[in-house]
Amino acid sequence: MSAVTIDRVDAGLTALRAAAGERGIPKRDLFALAKETAELSPHEVEVLLDRDDPDARVVAVSIMDFQARRRRLDPRRRRELFELYLGRHDRIDSWDLVDRAAPYVVGGYLADRPRDPLYRLAASPHWYERRTAIVATYFFIRRGELDDTFAIGDLLAHDPHDLVQKAVGGWTREAGKRDRGRLLAFLNRHAVTMPRVALRYAVEHLEPELRQHYLGLARGAAEPR
Repeated sequence: MSAVTIDRVDAGLTALRAAAGERGIPKRDLFALAKETAELSPHEVEVLLDRDDPDARVVAVSIMDFQARRRRLDPRRRRELFELYLGRHDRIDSWDLVDRAAPYVVGGYLADRPRDPLYRLAASPHWYERRTAIVATYFFIRRGELDDTFAIGDLLAHDPHDLVQKAVGGWTREAGKRDRGRLLAFLNRHAVTMPRVALRYAVEHLEPELRQHYLGLARGAAEPR
């Protein structure tokens, strides 16, 4: 492990805390620090993930993201990042950490590989792993590949956790920008029974009449007969 590099992260965090005071360090400053120290090895990143300091973990997943975005990244490093993410998912356990790294670290690695790991994550007892399953598909959405987004959306359409519900609604909405028909088919399957927060996210960009149609279906299902 390179103590100098870890020391540089620590020095940066100390300086940022002194400047921020009680307000806390803005995320943009943590992202900038991660970019400055983006050469950390996966082992060094894991050291940061292991800390209780939430700012250190934001820097850690941001470094993972910056590395995974490199088009010419060594395939061995790309695999190491993927394995680190899944192997230490216990430390990537909040929505912001998942959203920062899942699309490129997980989705990017699986782009040209079998997607089975996402379906295992979708069946996890841990909500943050289920959120990774749907959030990672953003990488595929950008390439116009929507199958996994809607398939995992089907699996998680009735998830009990609100942070998974929001991700299901948000990511199917994004996929719907590429293929409106598939979004409407998804809504036709689930609008009556899916959690309202997921439905609101999913229909957000539909025209008002259609949005109210789907929201009305959900209301009708909730009314006593």
